[in-house]
Amino acid sequence: MLIYKIFRGPEWADLVKNGETSGAPIDVADGFVHFSGADTVAKTAALYFADEADLVLVAVEAEGMRDLKWEASRGGALFPHLFRKLTLDDVVWHKPLPIIDSVHQFPAEP
Repeated sequence: MLIYKIFRGPEWADLVKNGETSGAPIDVADGFVHFSGADTVAKTAALYFADEADLVLVAVEAEGMRDLKWEASRGGALFPHLFRKLTLDDVVWHKPLPIIDSVHQFPAEP
């Protein structure tokens, strides 16, 4: 099952450059990398990335991923949290996440 992380352009560039990341500032503050499931990623984009351009949607395979825990969060929904650095090797695919008329345009999966 794929899980998703939304990165701002500079955060994605940092992962590409360094091969690993502790995530965005909120991830660092919380001590884990926040992900969303397919059923929650659009709401995450709307709540936390409203009107932001230069975003990258990253897909990661959750099955067998070490140090990944599903925990209750927003409204009791389960969200995947990664308790280690995310590596470039973890990434299955990445695509731009443009915004048009205040709505994020999610790509079709490959």
